[in-house]
Amino acid sequence: MDKKSIMFLGTASSVGKSTLATALCRYLKNQGLDVAPFKALNISLNSYVTKDGLEMGRAQVVQAEACKIEPDALMNPVLLKPSGDYTQVIVNGKVYCKIEPYKYRELNENLKVQVKDAYSKLSEGHDVIVLEGSGSCAEINLKDSDISNMAMAELANAPVILVSDIDRGGVFASIVGTIQLLSQEERERIKGVIINKFRGNIDLFKPAIKQLEEIINIPVLGVMPYEKFDIEDEDSVTERIRNEEEEGTLDIVVIRLLHMSNFTDFNVLERIPGVTVRYVSKRSELKNPNLIIIPGTKNTIEDLRYIKENKLFDKIIELKEKGTPVFGICGGYQMLGTLVLDKLGVEGNISQEDGFGFLDIKTRFNESKITKQTKASILCDLKLIRSIEGSTITGYEIHNGISKVGKKSLPFMKDLDGNIVGVCDNEKMVAGTYLHGIFESEEFISSFIASLKENSNIKISEETIVEKVNEYKDNEYDKLSKLFEKNIDINKLKEIIKL
Repeated sequence: MDKKSIMFLGTASSVGKSTLATALCRYLKNQGLDVAPFKALNISLNSYVTKDGLEMGRAQVVQAEACKIEPDALMNPVLLKPSGDYTQVIVNGKVYCKIEPYKYRELNENLKVQVKDAYSKLSEGHDVIVLEGSGSCAEINLKDSDISNMAMAELANAPVILVSDIDRGGVFASIVGTIQLLSQEERERIKGVIINKFRGNIDLFKPAIKQLEEIINIPVLGVMPYEKFDIEDEDSVTERIRNEEEEGTLDIVVIRLLHMSNFTDFNVLERIPGVTVRYVSKRSELKNPNLIIIPGTKNTIEDLRYIKENKLFDKIIELKEKGTPVFGICGGYQMLGTLVLDKLGVEGNISQEDGFGFLDIKTRFNESKITKQTKASILCDLKLIRSIEGSTITGYEIHNGISKVGKKSLPFMKDLDGNIVGVCDNEKMVAGTYLHGIFESEEFISSFIASLKENSNIKISEETIVEKVNEYKDNEYDKLSKLFEKNIDINKLKEIIKL
């Protein structure tokens, strides 16, 4: 497995491994190399469905985009999706099994084989593989079951760059301590250190860098400044999620569920001028928004009970009756119906729960999971959201459960095969769909937001028209790559990769 490769490992979770891997992916791509990302194991509720209907973590989707290649489930062979009483294990894009907490070790040896095979297949088709670890690489209690950090670096024979986050404090102790907890062989694999999320004058920091290098005897390849890019986050440990109102803007509220998944659906909304996206988990935070969105969830019934217990459920009904439109995606769509049934215990021990009753649908969970990309047409306008009828949208389905549509609901979306993938109520105030990613359809989102602004008496500017999503993302990747090139010793990094 002596393929040209480089691996980013972290001193902790959320130190910026994914972002730096994305930056290097785009830099190498711009240098004319065929590069691909790889992460052995993701633990996340944010996932994506590839063109061949396979499920993978979104971090590697972002990195694949930076590489300008199609996302492939081989880039993330193991995905763990926690859900209360159990964790769903996705292997090579398909549901492999469900495990109870702390039962992961029993699967470990088999997963190692799966990871090895996936990496071998992926690396055959590319010049360079940029690998990323998971969490901290020095968890001594997990070392014997490690498949995503130093064990993966050894498997791929990849040189390692250790990443640490100065913004959280204790950066020197975390770097030195991490290295000290590794074996001598593992230490020798670390060829450089990157300090991430730096705020301040770098010249004043240089003496400390020199001291650190003398202690660890490993070069610091650079210091990345704290700068925000509009690039997807890996999971819910994110600075994107906020709850701040801005006067004079379109106020869109997303219900922050306990098991909320794929909140990346709303990234596009966050960048539209004149739109505020708030994530709320308390009744008092809901206030009087212009639109309520109930997002996807890994556990529909448990999250439905959660919003009932904290009185959000009653408040949403109250606001809907006063004329606030409600929109549901995936699990949120299922909640808008009359009943959710789980007689097989797919999601847990609760067999059924009444929904909002806004939509005449009943959902029954079954053993098989639907994962596919879908193109659909909008069949009708909504009361406060016009000019969307006839729009074609592309998204992806990733859900368990089949929703039976009753006579009191109107078809809102149909796929190319004529299957209903979304409905609305007769008043056209409430709508839902199984499709993730629908807000990335330019024609749909532009009309959607323009209508909402007009009906809310908010001035509509020409900027409401959303910049093409792919073009926007591409520009963000290039900006990140340039910042990386400016602040990291690229020549040393190329030498480490043996380019």
